[in-house]
Amino acid sequence: MAKAKINVGGMTCEHCVKTVTNAISALPGVGKVKVSLKANTATVEYDADKVTLDAIHTAIKEEEYDVL
Repeated sequence: MAKAKINVGGMTCEHCVKTVTNAISALPGVGKVKVSLKANTATVEYDADKVTLDAIHTAIKEEEYDVL
């Protein structure tokens, strides 16, 4: 499993955290997801053979949050 820490902009509340978590978790090949509102980050464990980091970034952007 690969691991990435992604800076996420635009989150303002726990609903945002849940939205970002759900968007990332829905991708095939994604394992653990921990989104922090305080740090504005998403830490993701994923199978690089099944999902790319670009696909994870796209999932975040599709929910109208920024990848910084």
